[in-house]
Amino acid sequence: MQMNTDDLITPSPDRLTTLDIILGGLMRRYKERVPDVQAVIDAMMADDVIPSGDAIENDHIAFRTMGVAQLGVASLEKVFLHCGYQRRDPFRFPGKKLAAWWYSPPLPVYPRIFISQLLVDELSAEAASIIRSYTDEVTADPVDALDLDDGAAVDSFLHRPLWRTPTWDDYSRLAVESEYAAWVIYNRYYLNHFTVSVHNLSAGYDTVAQFNQFLEGHGFKLNDAGGKIKISADGLLIQSSTVAEMVNAWFSDGYGGIESYRISGSYVEFAERRVLPEYASLPADQVQRQHRRDGFEVGNADKIFESTYSHQTEKRGA
Repeated sequence: MQMNTDDLITPSPDRLTTLDIILGGLMRRYKERVPDVQAVIDAMMADDVIPSGDAIENDHIAFRTMGVAQLGVASLEKVFLHCGYQRRDPFRFPGKKLAAWWYSPPLPVYPRIFISQLLVDELSAEAASIIRSYTDEVTADPVDALDLDDGAAVDSFLHRPLWRTPTWDDYSRLAVESEYAAWVIYNRYYLNHFTVSVHNLSAGYDTVAQFNQFLEGHGFKLNDAGGKIKISADGLLIQSSTVAEMVNAWFSDGYGGIESYRISGSYVEFAERRVLPEYASLPADQVQRQHRRDGFEVGNADKIFESTYSHQTEKRGA
């Protein structure tokens, strides 16, 4: 679906301020937890691709959720709908037992949002039982208890546990069936990734193919599931991503203590949105966001999910 900017209803200045606080908090904590983010920015600055990190356009951010009562997309989306985002196309990933939607922003300066959820009822009885032993601790939709006009409160909510700390045994058993499930049972609403819009970079870096060469030249490991470059059926959306970094994670030992293991964290994505055929004759300096391919692509996203999967993260070592 293409976003028609004429359909956008700009929220009040107060709600946009709230959105700025929420997005700022998400990105601040994401950068702290994912060193690749600053490393990519530093490499871009060192090669004079950008003057500063502020010059990067954030194409979209993504969240993962558990599709159970009181949680999932139906809960989390309320935060962003309140701030003026609009729900767009649905997506299904049968092999991974996932559903997702994307959301267009209230103004073009804000990133798109992609929220996915695990279809828990489609998992094995054992996996579903493990998940519900945690998520059943959430007895009411937690977003309903928030003042959605209080950006600091929403930011705090997105970074606090929704259920008890999982055990390593539960995490490991889930990972055998669904690495997505294992990621969410530990990470909850941590930002899964943000996305550099490469098409707005300077010549020589403004395609995913060129930018991948730049990244690998600086030692970054790329997700090669389905190929390092993921291309939509229409050829207008091209994406790639780093392999998620391994992070130290503390798990419950089931007896009141904690134990540490290395698990998959988050990653960085890169997107090239080409100009739509009907605007092909538009001068380059007049091309704006609405002139480019919008939305997402199931085939691309399906492989991007695997940036946190062990067959990719093993490339980075422990």
